[in-house]
Amino acid sequence: MADQDTPSRRRRRDHSPELKRELVRQCLLPGASVSSIAMAHGINANLVFKWRREHRAAEAAGAGPTQASAPLLLPITLTSAPSCDTAAPPPPVPTPCATPTAGSIELDFAGARLRLHGAVDPQSLVALLTALRSLA
Repeated sequence: MADQDTPSRRRRRDHSPELKRELVRQCLLPGASVSSIAMAHGINANLVFKWRREHRAAEAAGAGPTQASAPLLLPITLTSAPSCDTAAPPPPVPTPCATPTAGSIELDFAGARLRLHGAVDPQSLVALLTALRSLA
């Protein structure tokens, strides 16, 4: 009868490193849903998010196997145009691409960060960069 009076102790599950790596790999695929992947394996989504954060931190520290596939961010510098009394001709507008490609652009400047996701219209980007140049 003493067995019935004591509450059962919950045992913490110990997931193998291989399972963690596989779930993180699935979560990093484009369009993957962390919640649905976690649910399919009977694991709390917060735990999978934690594994994913740990994986990214290890990659950033150089310990990850996919460091070569990490995006490369390049610094840019905006300089002001020399001032003169005559109006300078506007910069040439590049011809638009036949099909804009999807991707992302991230710019850090003056303590701010600008992120552009998806297909970016080249003419809009030129107008945006021209406006930023005038602010510098």
